[in-house]
Amino acid sequence: MVKITKEAALEYHSNGRPGKIEVKPTKPYHTQTDLSLAYSPGVAYPCLEIQQTPNDVYKYTDKGNLVAVISNGTAVLGLGDIGAISGKPVMEGKGLLFKIYGGIDVFDIEIDEKDPDKFCETVERIAPSFGGINLEDIKAPECFKIEERLKKSLDIPVMHDDQHGTAIISAAGLKNALEVAGKDITKVKVVVNGAGAAAISCTKLYVALGVRKENVVMLDSKGVITSDRTNLTPQKALFATDRRDVHTLEEAVKGADVFVGLSKGNVLTQDMVRSMAASPIVFALANPVPEISYEDAMAARPDVLISTGRSDYPNQINNVIGFPYIFRGALDVHARAINEEMKMAGVLAIADLAKQPIPDVVNEVYHVNDLSFGPQYFIPKPIDPRLITEVSSAVAKAAIESGVARTEITDWEHYKQNLRQLLGQETKLTRNLHLTAAKHPQRIVFAEGEHNTMMKAAVQAKSEGICQPILLGNPDRLRRMAARLKLDLTDIELIDMRADHEQGRRATYAKHLAEKRAREGYTFQEAYDKMYERNYFGMMMVETGDADAFITGLYTKYSNTTKVAKDVIGIRPGHSTFGTMHIVNSPKGALYLGDTLINSDPTTEDLVDITQLASHTVSFFNEQPIISMISYSNFGSDKTAGSIKVKNAVARLHEENPDLCVDGEMQIGYALNKELRDQKYPFSKLVGKDVNTLVFPNLTSARSSFKLLQMLSNDVEIIGPIQMGLNKPIHFTDSECSVRDVVNITAVAAIDAYVEKIKNKNKNNK
Repeated sequence: MVKITKEAALEYHSNGRPGKIEVKPTKPYHTQTDLSLAYSPGVAYPCLEIQQTPNDVYKYTDKGNLVAVISNGTAVLGLGDIGAISGKPVMEGKGLLFKIYGGIDVFDIEIDEKDPDKFCETVERIAPSFGGINLEDIKAPECFKIEERLKKSLDIPVMHDDQHGTAIISAAGLKNALEVAGKDITKVKVVVNGAGAAAISCTKLYVALGVRKENVVMLDSKGVITSDRTNLTPQKALFATDRRDVHTLEEAVKGADVFVGLSKGNVLTQDMVRSMAASPIVFALANPVPEISYEDAMAARPDVLISTGRSDYPNQINNVIGFPYIFRGALDVHARAINEEMKMAGVLAIADLAKQPIPDVVNEVYHVNDLSFGPQYFIPKPIDPRLITEVSSAVAKAAIESGVARTEITDWEHYKQNLRQLLGQETKLTRNLHLTAAKHPQRIVFAEGEHNTMMKAAVQAKSEGICQPILLGNPDRLRRMAARLKLDLTDIELIDMRADHEQGRRATYAKHLAEKRAREGYTFQEAYDKMYERNYFGMMMVETGDADAFITGLYTKYSNTTKVAKDVIGIRPGHSTFGTMHIVNSPKGALYLGDTLINSDPTTEDLVDITQLASHTVSFFNEQPIISMISYSNFGSDKTAGSIKVKNAVARLHEENPDLCVDGEMQIGYALNKELRDQKYPFSKLVGKDVNTLVFPNLTSARSSFKLLQMLSNDVEIIGPIQMGLNKPIHFTDSECSVRDVVNITAVAAIDAYVEKIKNKNKNNK
C-alpha cells in the first residue's frame, strides 16, 4: 500500500488551482453570437420550453447529468463529526470519482445543519437543479431518517452511498464468494460486526439476496444485539437475534460461514478465524486498518476467502465499483428514484462481470496475467472498463422495468457504445472501423503468435468477429501460453512455419519468391531458407492468397521488416517508397499523420510519394484529404536543406496533382490555425479549409508529434501504424502497442484486405 504523508496530501490539494474539480463550458462562447445564445436573449427560449414541458429540462440543461454530493460532515471517513466545511475535500473527491468513472458532473454541497428535518428542507429546496442526490458522510441514525424522507419527497434518485454503495459491492462479493466456496446462501451463518448505516444496509441486501434473517448475528459496541435488549433503534431491532448463547464476537464467529466487518481494525483474531466453518468468508472492511490483516487471515486459514477495502490485496470492496454506474444508469433514463430493483440489478451485474474473461488493461495495471474467477478474484477490479456498460445498463433496465424511468432505452448496444465513447474507451471512428471489419471478416496472419499482446489481440479480434486469426508459432507453445493466459484458441489456426509437414508449402513459397526476384540475385535455396522466418513465411501467405492480411512488428526491427515487405510484397506501382500513417483521434476530430514509421529522412521524391499515399489513405477512411506539408519554416522563409526539400515536394505535387488540396511548407501552428494561416498567407491552396492531414519532413518530427499528443492528453486516441503503399495488406505494429492498438490495426487490415479483393474483382471483370 502506498504510504501517504500529510505533506504530500496537502501539496496535492493546494498546488496550482486549489481543490480537485472545476466547471467547464460545453458550448462555444468566443463570439457575441455565442454569448447571446448562451445567455440573453437566446436563453429565454429554452426557459419557455421548459415552462411548457417541465421534462424538457433534461433536454436543454445539464440536469440529466448533474448529481449533488451533499453532506453535513457528521461522519467523515473515520474522522467523525468534523463539520460541514471540513468535509469538503472528501466531497470534491467524490465528485472527481463520479466524473472519471461515470462521466457525471457534480456540485459538492456542504450543509451546516445537523437537524435532520432542517437538513432535508435545504436539500428539497435545491433539488430541482439536479438529476440525482448522493448523500455522503452523514452519521447514523440521522442518515436513515434523512434518506427515507428525501426518497419520499423528491422525484429524482437519492442514495446514501455509505449505506447502499457498500451494500451493493459487498453483496456482489458475497454472492460470488459463496459460489467459490460451494456454499448455499440460504444455509450460511453470517456474523456482522458493526451496526451503523453501512452494516444495516449491507445486511438488508444480503437478506434480499437469500441469506435467512435467523442465520444473522449482528454486533455493536456492546456485543451481540439480542431481541431482549432495551432501547434498540428500529434499524438494530430488525436484526436482533433470538439466540441467547452468544454475547461476544469470539462466541458469535464459532462455526460461522461468513464474517462481515464494518467496525474497527484488528478486532478479529487468527483464533477466531480458525474457529469458523470450512472455507470461511471474511470481509474485513474497516478502513484503513481492516478487522484482520490479509496476511494474518491467510496464515490462520489457507482456505479463507477474504476481502478488504484495500487496493493492495485481492478482492477489494470499493464503492467506486458501484456508485458512478448506478447513478449513470439512473440518470440516463431520468429515473425518479433508485429503488431496490435497481440496487439488486447492480449487485447481479457486478457479480457476473467477475466471471467473465479479464480485460488486458486490468492485467497490465495489476501486473498479472492469470486473473480468473476464484479465491483471489471474485470481485471486479475498480479499473475494469466494462463496469460502466454492464452495471449502468443493468440499472437502467431495472429502472425501466420497475416503472421509475421517465424515458426508455430501446437500443442497448447503441447505449453501451455511447457509454464507452463517454469515457474515451471507444470513439466513433474506432467503432465504425470495428463494425465495418466485422461485416467482412478476413483471414489475418499474426506473425508473433507467441507474444502475449498479439495472442490476446488475435483472440479479441476473433471474438468481435473482425477476422479469422492465424497464429504463427510452435502449436504446443502457443497452447501452453493460451492456457496460462486463460485464452480460448478454438477455431484459431496455428501454423509452425518450421515444422517438417510445412516443407511443401515452404518450397512453394520459395519457388514463387525466387521467380519474382530472379533478377535481384535470389536463388531457390536462398528463398527456401528465408521461409523459416515468420515475416517471410507470413507475407508469402498473403502474396499467394493463403491469407488476406498480415500483421507484424512487436519483435522485429523495422529495417528488417521493411526489407522483407519490399522483397515479398513489393511497392505499389507508380511509387518509389511506402510509409505508415497514425490517426490522432481527439474530441476535435481526426488528424492523419505521415510518415510515422518507415522513412527516417525522406527525400523530396519520398515526400511526394508519402503525400500521395496519405491522400489515398485518408480517402480510404471516407474523408477528403486537406494536407499540410510541415516544416520549421513558412513558405520559403528559410533556405536550409530541410525546408527546401519540403518546398520542392510541394511544387512537384502542385504540378503533378493539381486537384490535390495540399500546401506548405509551414509550421504546425499555421497548419492547424485556419484564421492565422489565411490572414498571413491568403495565396495558399488551403484558404478557408481545415487541415486534417499532416506530412512531416522526417521520422523524428512525426513520431515526436503524435507521441507528445498521446502522453499529454487522455482524450487523445492514437490508431496505427497504418501501412500505405505496399501491393497487399501488410500492416505493422511496434513494441509499445497495447492489445487495443493491435485490435484496431487488425480492423484496418481486415478492411484493407476486403477493399483489395473488391478492386481485384472489378479489375478481373473488366
